[in-house]
Amino acid sequence: MCVFCDIISGKLPSRKIYEDDLVYAFKDIHPQASVHILVVPKKHIPSVADISEEDGALLVGIMTAAKKIAEQVGVVKSGFRLVANNGKDGGQTVGHLHFHLLGGGVLGRMC
Repeated sequence: MCVFCDIISGKLPSRKIYEDDLVYAFKDIHPQASVHILVVPKKHIPSVADISEEDGALLVGIMTAAKKIAEQVGVVKSGFRLVANNGKDGGQTVGHLHFHLLGGGVLGRMC
């Protein structure tokens, strides 16, 4: 089992921010911004490269949850970044699809 599956199941602690039937979100233990929340689907999908067409409703659920979380933590109006790293070279360190919701100040340009 992976570390995010263990967090979702309650086997490992987290600082939960949000939860619904599809998504579990918690504060990152190594924040890269003043707001840094991991938005994780409860379904184990190893990476973006492993998403299938049947995951469409799940992806809509993740995006909807991200908006709700951004509202909850007060960054929806000022702006936030939603990032998914994919694979080793893309910076993915946990083999479970997840999105980083970053905000709370001016973020550097990525591209």
